[in-house]
Amino acid sequence: MAHYEILIVGGGPAGYTAALYAARSGRRTAVVEKLSPGGQMATTSTIDNYPGFPEGVDGFELGEKMEQQARKYGAETIYAEVTGAELTAVPKVLHTSEGDFTADAVILATGAYPRELGLPGESELRGRGIAYCAACDGMMYRGKVVAVNGGGNTAVEDALYLSKLCSKVYLIHRRDSLRASAVYHKALEEAGVEIIWNSRVTALRKEKRLTGIELENVVTGEKSELACDGLFVAVGRVPDTALFAGQVETDQAGYLVADESCRTSVPGVFAAGDVRTKALRQVITAAADGASAAHWAEEYLLKRV
Repeated sequence: MAHYEILIVGGGPAGYTAALYAARSGRRTAVVEKLSPGGQMATTSTIDNYPGFPEGVDGFELGEKMEQQARKYGAETIYAEVTGAELTAVPKVLHTSEGDFTADAVILATGAYPRELGLPGESELRGRGIAYCAACDGMMYRGKVVAVNGGGNTAVEDALYLSKLCSKVYLIHRRDSLRASAVYHKALEEAGVEIIWNSRVTALRKEKRLTGIELENVVTGEKSELACDGLFVAVGRVPDTALFAGQVETDQAGYLVADESCRTSVPGVFAAGDVRTKALRQVITAAADGASAAHWAEEYLLKRV
């Protein structure tokens, strides 16, 4: 059973930044990743808001570069799916599809994935008209017509953000009132966002890209079509924390409870990136978490000596 001083679960920007910092501090470090470097970031064709890339950067390419940089300083990558964890054990144990591994400290960087609408063709249109993050992908729709699906604060914030870039923004909500804070209502009106009440998206229209959506009024049953260049889905995110339930404290939404030090309720276990409780989930904040988690993991290991 291979042993590491620091094991990192998840190979996104948080995971590989943590690996870079941990390996540079001389710790035997490995990232356990089930697919490829980058995590959710790897599914974004162009990232415009990550510093150092004025022309934008492909998310998959950025993930590979992060992995290469961590590997340069000695961090390993174990391509395996984590099937279980013993986080309160000494040493801590990760059960994976490639066998068991032990570690003195573990950094959980499993991220969160957007909740999808579950419509036919949705996955295929991701990056070609379907998006889940206005701050990440909004610039791709400058001057175009877009719709935002949702009624919470995130949906409204996305609609307001897009209203500064797009020629027209629709906000589609299945109820007759918004769940978002009241302060947003006037802002939407002033921004020219058109709200389509009591409606849900039932189908996606496409050629090579999204060309429009089908809507159904949930009260009258009336169906309609809306031509648009993009649909931003803002119906929530799902933290990837099921494997750690009952071992590490989570909030009501399932995110791992951890402050800016990334320390969780379990000594020697840290949470970095979108998986932890935080206000802003972006590539840059995930990378920042990775650095912080590695720092405090190092402090934890030093105090154990």
